[in-house]
Amino acid sequence: MGSTPARVTRDCKSIMSKPEEVVKFYVLCNKLKVTIRTGWKIWHVKRERLESIAEHIYGVQMLAIAMWSEYQYDVNLQKVILMLALHELEEIKIGDFSPFEITKEEKLKLGHQAVESLLSGLAAREELKALILEFDEKKTPEAQFASYCDKLEADLQCRLYDEAGAVDLSQQDGNIAAEDPEVKRLLMEKGNWSEAWLEYNKNKYDYDENFAQVSQYAAEHQISSQF
Repeated sequence: MGSTPARVTRDCKSIMSKPEEVVKFYVLCNKLKVTIRTGWKIWHVKRERLESIAEHIYGVQMLAIAMWSEYQYDVNLQKVILMLALHELEEIKIGDFSPFEITKEEKLKLGHQAVESLLSGLAAREELKALILEFDEKKTPEAQFASYCDKLEADLQCRLYDEAGAVDLSQQDGNIAAEDPEVKRLLMEKGNWSEAWLEYNKNKYDYDENFAQVSQYAAEHQISSQF
């Protein structure tokens, strides 16, 4: 799986302050367990309980393990898992914005400001911020792989909700995503919410051959009932 990420010099802290920082960071991150993913609210998904951001983080990490295993990606998996553990950290402070609500540049600016604050008490803050910045820049093999996993996981969860009959396309008043010209075109073409969304993200994020293959498999099969 490759070597572990290089460590940087960390602040020396008193023995008494370390437990406080551990608990403080844990309690902050615990908020993501009860923060619902915005996309499902935008699409008026009807379920007794919708996916939280923390559940998305778990799902995308498991997907990364499976993709790494089956397609033998030459990436540092430990680094990928750390990136994915941290990639939604900003949402503790700024919330979960959909791409239809805010520009990529605005979200990055707000997110990086939030991360500065959220990590400020940790001795390893510079190391952790570097991982978040690497993920956001999407230039290294690990960051590109992690980003593909992040998008594909949402597509697969979309497919599961669709198969459960949780989305009614005739009841989408106020849905800003459904008004996007490309989304609207794909909905008309596919006649199916999850198939349109799988195609939208596959095109938008230019998946590599392996991710495109998994996306296509999900579009062509009922994934909720075969395992």
